[in-house]
Amino acid sequence: MNSWSAIRLVAGREISTKLRSKAYIISTVVMIVAFVALALILKLVSGTSATTVGYTPANAALAAPLQASAKAVGKIVDVKEVPDDQAGRAQVADGSLDAVLVGDGTAVRVVVKQKLDQQGQAALNVLAGRLALNQQITGLGGDPAKVGAAVANAHVDVQALQKPKEYNSQQLALGIIAGVLIYLSLMINGQTVAQGVVEEKTSRVVELLLATIRPWQLMAGKVLGIGTVGLLQIAILGAAGLTVGLGSGVLTISASAAAGTVIWLIVWYLLGFVMYSIVFAGLGALVSRQEEVGGAVAPALMFVIAGYIVGISVLPSNPGSPLVELLSVIPVFAPTLMPMRLAMGGVPVWEAGLSVLLVVVLIPALIWLSARIYRNAVLRSGARVRLREALAA
Repeated sequence: MNSWSAIRLVAGREISTKLRSKAYIISTVVMIVAFVALALILKLVSGTSATTVGYTPANAALAAPLQASAKAVGKIVDVKEVPDDQAGRAQVADGSLDAVLVGDGTAVRVVVKQKLDQQGQAALNVLAGRLALNQQITGLGGDPAKVGAAVANAHVDVQALQKPKEYNSQQLALGIIAGVLIYLSLMINGQTVAQGVVEEKTSRVVELLLATIRPWQLMAGKVLGIGTVGLLQIAILGAAGLTVGLGSGVLTISASAAAGTVIWLIVWYLLGFVMYSIVFAGLGALVSRQEEVGGAVAPALMFVIAGYIVGISVLPSNPGSPLVELLSVIPVFAPTLMPMRLAMGGVPVWEAGLSVLLVVVLIPALIWLSARIYRNAVLRSGARVRLREALAA
């Protein structure tokens, strides 16, 4: 049997076994349902974010300034005229209005059912300040409209030495989701490789397999098979997420930008899985019990966890962090950090290319190292094999 036939045979067995696994099917369905539920929740939240405020004829002049003040504090306000104070209070009581402006219009007076939220309170405080300023300007013989226009047109002249990077909030969210998916896939599928190695080693099946094929062929076939199943899951989740997001209107970015995120997600899953799974396979061969797998792969797993934690903790508040830019180029952190940055945009082409190149260059070295560990340790059962012994055997 030639090398490719042996690898394909092992990979085919892994693929057929995993695809029939109830755990694989259930986890995929659960994550798809989670995406649908998240999109529906975001749709409902975004659909009810506007506040409706009524105003009486005496307060009609305050309607437009109220909307401008609300926009300044990041709140959406719809306005609606009511016949009088009594009608406005009735609509607040039955829930038709969130609030109503009452009084003679010389001061900001608002009626609510229970209380104002913080943004609404801030918007009305800004409105009250503007009204008081206008009254003072009128009392001094000035024109509030001209003063307001002069203030509105006043702005600072900023000269930037470098063009700032623009980050879309939805692209930021897509980047975080991409990083989470890759992190989960590496955690689950990568450790599955190590657990499979230990299972075959414990049951002594590996002795029968190695009587027919070489150790590196068995390791490569296992990595290829489990990686293919994981890739299929990532592709399904990515397609489902984009379909639901774009179809529901939650995602308003272009379809090409969203598709680009999925493509980079798949690319970095492949690179990250190959890089880490071959290491997990080698480290898994050092132990003979499933209980010891976690400890064996922990040193390599720490890099995956560290990249993930840095990404979700730093990027949301500081997308242009120099620390993240540096770590995303280093191969051990790149599979979780670079997809997040690429989804957000603003990554120079040379950085993206360099990160891919470094991982591609590192993979052959890891294959040689892990194959040596695997070959020298997979047939040694009982006590845990020390890494130094596996390398020197």
